[in-house]
Amino acid sequence: MTKAPHLIDDCFMHDKDRMRHDEVVALITSRLSRVVGWESVPLEGLNGRLLAEGIEAPRNVPLHDNSAVDGYAFAHADYEASATLAVSQRVAAGDPAPAPLANAAAARIFTGAVMPPNADTVAMQEDCTVSEDGTSVIIPPGLRQGANRRRAGEDVQAGEPLLAPGQLIRPQDIAALASLGKPAAQAFKRLRVALVSTGNELVEPAASRELVKGQVFDTNRHMLAALCRGLPLEMSDLGILDDDETVISAALSKAAAEHDVILTTGGASRGEEDHIVRTIDSLGKRHLWQIAIKPGRPMSFGQIGDCVFLGLPGNPVAAFVCFLLYCRPALRILGGGIYQEPRRYRLPAGFEIKSKKPDRREFLRGWLDTDESGLTVVRKFARDGSGLISGLRQSGGLIELGEDVRKVAPGDLVSYIPYSELGIGDA
Repeated sequence: MTKAPHLIDDCFMHDKDRMRHDEVVALITSRLSRVVGWESVPLEGLNGRLLAEGIEAPRNVPLHDNSAVDGYAFAHADYEASATLAVSQRVAAGDPAPAPLANAAAARIFTGAVMPPNADTVAMQEDCTVSEDGTSVIIPPGLRQGANRRRAGEDVQAGEPLLAPGQLIRPQDIAALASLGKPAAQAFKRLRVALVSTGNELVEPAASRELVKGQVFDTNRHMLAALCRGLPLEMSDLGILDDDETVISAALSKAAAEHDVILTTGGASRGEEDHIVRTIDSLGKRHLWQIAIKPGRPMSFGQIGDCVFLGLPGNPVAAFVCFLLYCRPALRILGGGIYQEPRRYRLPAGFEIKSKKPDRREFLRGWLDTDESGLTVVRKFARDGSGLISGLRQSGGLIELGEDVRKVAPGDLVSYIPYSELGIGDA
């Protein structure tokens, strides 16, 4: 296990009044770096972790040429001379290396068994005709040389780079590690994230609770908790903090000492009851970003010592979009991961926007549909309010309209980012 490196001082500082989306991503990816150490993790615990070491294949996979089917192995040159071959040996999976194949002979072989020296082709047993006493076999015509033979190193060759540091480990990667005989790998320790809501108006969802005037259920914290669970991190849910400066200061000081990141939502202005803003300013450094996007223009980024502070907008849609676009990449990088730009798919619009504000990038809620002609198009949720959770629920991804877009007509090509590109299941 290694000691965690220090966070760059003033890692979120910038000198622009309003930043474009690409500038925000560039700043996050260039100024942030890993803040966690690493540890050895056994195969059964590696799924969903970020790899801390590069993995090269120490040997070929498979190690030897082997049969892909149950059948008969032979030398293709002998087969070209005669379709009838003597059956000279039997080779099953797991048997030691077989003896070299004699001239004009075939070996009875089973799937996964090592190919005998001199054999280069395998005929499937159901295509062959075997003599009653099993001493000879007739191979069907038309087999190409090398048929049904798996070559040594066909899957992975010795010395081949297999996995890179920062890569998110998937079940198929675990299979690859196991195929190399590795029982464990070095993975970055899980990023420690504290999640908190503030506001006297917030109450916990409960079936027996009736809201009184002025109260709202705390939806953002539960949404963000679910989004965080899709990342290789350990989350501490600190619940709802009262609008009390003493309470908030004590809670955030303790959280900063015990976590790598504090994630909040709402309370981003400088009102008398926005104690979380003043607390971050007094305990550390905070930068209010004005981002030229919709939704989610105001965000707060900062740090308390080596603990990163991420302050999301209070509206659910804005919090959701900004988490996916900015917080998720930041958390991945801080945890040792590599930033991956989400893929955009250019598809015709199945909607119309008569006028869009210039110099601002917009991320609309949308989904894929089929129009009357059978063409795949992108539909847009009818209402764009940043407090409408129904738009998030109905959508399968984000429609991205660049700063230079002024209007959209049906059939115009637009960029569609499925939620699966942003770490949310299938879309």
